[in-house]
Amino acid sequence: MKYWAPLPYSHGTSARTGVLLINLGTPDEPTKGALRRYLKQFLSDPRVVEIPRAVWWLILNGIILNTRPAKSAAKYAQIWRQDGSPLKVFTERQSKLLQGYLGDKTGADILVRYAMSYGSPAIDDVLKEMASAGCDKILVVPLYPQYSGATTASVMDAVYASVARFRNQPALRSIKHYHDHPGYIAALAQSVRQYWQQNGKPDKLLMSFHGVPRRTLDLGDPYHCECMKTGRLLAEALQLNPNQYQITFQSRFGKAEWLKPYTAATAAELGKAGTGRIDVVCPGFASDCLETLEEIQMEVKADFLNAGGKDFHYIPCLNDREDWIHALADLVIDNLGSWAAPQPNAKAEAEQSRLRAMAAGAKQ
Repeated sequence: MKYWAPLPYSHGTSARTGVLLINLGTPDEPTKGALRRYLKQFLSDPRVVEIPRAVWWLILNGIILNTRPAKSAAKYAQIWRQDGSPLKVFTERQSKLLQGYLGDKTGADILVRYAMSYGSPAIDDVLKEMASAGCDKILVVPLYPQYSGATTASVMDAVYASVARFRNQPALRSIKHYHDHPGYIAALAQSVRQYWQQNGKPDKLLMSFHGVPRRTLDLGDPYHCECMKTGRLLAEALQLNPNQYQITFQSRFGKAEWLKPYTAATAAELGKAGTGRIDVVCPGFASDCLETLEEIQMEVKADFLNAGGKDFHYIPCLNDREDWIHALADLVIDNLGSWAAPQPNAKAEAEQSRLRAMAAGAKQ
């Protein structure tokens, strides 16, 4: 194997700490070709689809990639912004805001970048960029509040695979989850309160999380339990009684049973029961994306209204809210630990180190 190195090692180089935010990903544009490339990468991940590889290869390449890209492209076109994919736009804003907040809170020279598990900017490319910028310590922050093998573990697989090809590897730390972090819960609760202050309250609040196959729970994935805890903590923060909210799961794919109850079916049932208004919030998504702006705000809304419901509201994700970025900064600082300590004399100390190395006979 040929190992990658950004530059020849130099004695006395001033090291930096880096923070890498990682989200799921997005196609480069809302076209059939771009969606085919994106879906092929996404659905080829064995963490995402746990079906025997040979069988899944035939299904993916023989059916899905010949039928789904055009349909998905049409959906993306409905939510695409002038400045690009909503998920990418908000993830980029989060990284830029976090860089400023970390500087203010710690006084340290911390480099913040973002990457996508699927699509661009790719994890491999961004890790190389950070290493070239002098980062020898990197905190990896998967932007998934609740841990799942299909999301957080997939991120770390890609990070480890990338770093395995580095000649001079950075030290790594990672955040596994933040489903019950006080700042995250407080930001969620405040976003709902502010929405209700402006738009009134619903008859019922649905907390919709992305679904996963039911069998993953039986196999030991903690995702379902962490979603339930987030929902409970959010309800407590909003002082809701059990009749005022419900936790549901969306984005089912395929014929297998997924975590229940399903968001779309629940919305339809509430509509049939004559529920006047429901609001839906998606606590498991750090940024608005196809699953929130199209699936929830359009498809689930239609399910509810067509079933007899009267009024439907979608409450946006945390996105680039100031309270959320402050909470994210606190979460990052807690996990950086001593890595977040400022080094006011770093350049001078690096030069002294270089001179000592030269005196000892080092070549550079």
